Amino acid sequence: PPGRILPPLLLLLLPLGPAAPCSPQPNATRFVCTEPTLSTFPSGLPPTTVAISVEFTALATLLPTALAGLPRLQELHLSSNRLATLPEALLHPVPTLRVLDLTDNLLADLPAGIFATAGHLQHLVLRGNRLRVLQPAWFQHLPQLRWLNLAANALAEVPPAVFRPLRSLRTLDLSHNRLASLAPGVLAGLRALEQLDLEGNRLGTLPAATFVPVPALRLLFLQDNELRALPAGIFVPLHHLRVLDLARNRLRALELPPRPPGPELDLDISGNPWACKCPLLALLRRAAPQLSAARDTLCASPTRLRGQEVAAVSRAGDTGC
Repeated sequence: PPGRILPPLLLLLLPLGPAAPCSPQPNATRFVCTEPTLSTFPSGLPPTTVAISVEFTALATLLPTALAGLPRLQELHLSSNRLATLPEALLHPVPTLRVLDLTDNLLADLPAGIFATAGHLQHLVLRGNRLRVLQPAWFQHLPQLRWLNLAANALAEVPPAVFRPLRSLRTLDLSHNRLASLAPGVLAGLRALEQLDLEGNRLGTLPAATFVPVPALRLLFLQDNELRALPAGIFVPLHHLRVLDLARNRLRALELPPRPPGPELDLDISGNPWACKCPLLALLRRAAPQLSAARDTLCASPTRLRGQEVAAVSRAGDTGC
């Protein structure tokens, strides 16, 4: 009968009416909707809302006023929708926003001022979109951002110093883009950065001073690129590095960071055509890293060592070095 309150179990069993999927509940703090037919952002959300999750829907557009009246909103999850554009004023009503997840949409660009009032944002995920160019204006007003995920887009370059304002950034993910090179100074300003992921790009080389601006780096992922050589001393600034992944590149010679105090470096150099000569073998003996995938870390030359495990050859010590 009208007005009757159904127990929660019955609410779960009742099918949602086609007219209003995912209706807001008064005084709720969290709103979740994964209705595949939803094409309009829900209205009437209570001002008590602190987290919104509208994911795996048919949502293709957002009005500039979609978040009006939600002054307490801290998390906005909009992954796996059909968003191709965002209004520039979208985030203006939610200055306390901490988390914004736009994974797996159709965004090829963002308005220059989209984050101008999002100074408290800490976690920004743009993974799996169609971004081709990074606009410096996006990052001008995000001093508290700690996590930035730009993976799986169509980025062919990163402008020099584009991330300079992100002085609090701890994690930067640029994996699975189309980066063939990195401009000098691309990491300028990121002195707090601890994790950098460049996996699955097309990097053939790196500027010698690439990592000078990021002395706090602890985890560096460079696997599945096209690196043929590493500049001498490229990892010397990285005194705190604990994980280095160089797997499946085209490297014949190796560079390593200074040996850290405490646990040894976790190093993956598998899938490269290593030249098992004195410089490589002596370096591995001296640095004594923890080699991951040692069985796939093989000598390609000289001929007499081809196919042998690099670690075993290095340990044997009978190579005349």
